[in-house]
Amino acid sequence: MKIAFVLMVMMTLGVLTATAQEVVKRDVIKTSAGDLELVFIGHSSLMMTFRGKIIHFDPYGKMADYKKLPKADLIFITHDHNDHFDLAALQAIQKKETTVILPPICSEKVPEGWIMENGESLTVQGVEVQALPAFNMVHKRESGQAYHPKGIGNGYVLTFGDKRIYVAGDTENIADMKALKGIDCAFLPMSVPSTMTPEMVADAAKAFKPKILYPYHYNETDPKRLTELLKNTPVIEVRIRQLR
Repeated sequence: MKIAFVLMVMMTLGVLTATAQEVVKRDVIKTSAGDLELVFIGHSSLMMTFRGKIIHFDPYGKMADYKKLPKADLIFITHDHNDHFDLAALQAIQKKETTVILPPICSEKVPEGWIMENGESLTVQGVEVQALPAFNMVHKRESGQAYHPKGIGNGYVLTFGDKRIYVAGDTENIADMKALKGIDCAFLPMSVPSTMTPEMVADAAKAFKPKILYPYHYNETDPKRLTELLKNTPVIEVRIRQLR
């Protein structure tokens, strides 16, 4: 069984390398309950494997051919923008037993999904999940409306064994983020004008001090700027991956 799962992951990586816009990299986070594998698909699309389960975040069809990827056990949707909530990509990796976690704004299009409001917690398929707010305080459209209004989107903190992983969704350096404790690995969005500048990401990271920080959804923003801003903060390891 273990050998079969390893082969499946290797095949997945091969497919992703061939279909994603950038070369895919894979990282392994050691936990007390086994290895957590992180697969970087692109933009805000991530895949994790843990104890035989496949977990997807914000599947987006422009980043990979999801019909060729393993079916998901868990799918997390952060908000309703089409580069995060792609119904075709989501349906391509769903199976009968798949659990889809999403904010209320997405529930009409995925009525079988599990709704999580900001601040709620649950345990699903053995994984502890906490939903955090995700919104803009500063960056707004010409109309004056925030790119991501408060109360609409979710970020998620997942617990795997003794490790806590934070996938922030589209947000700025809000107080809820800066108050987090014990985060081992964080994915923070870094694109102007819709999410955070490198300075905002650095400000948040210095507040809650994730052991590993991945900037993601960084589009045309140079991630090296974040590395420079955090070069004197050795408790945070900044890892740059191809997640434009």
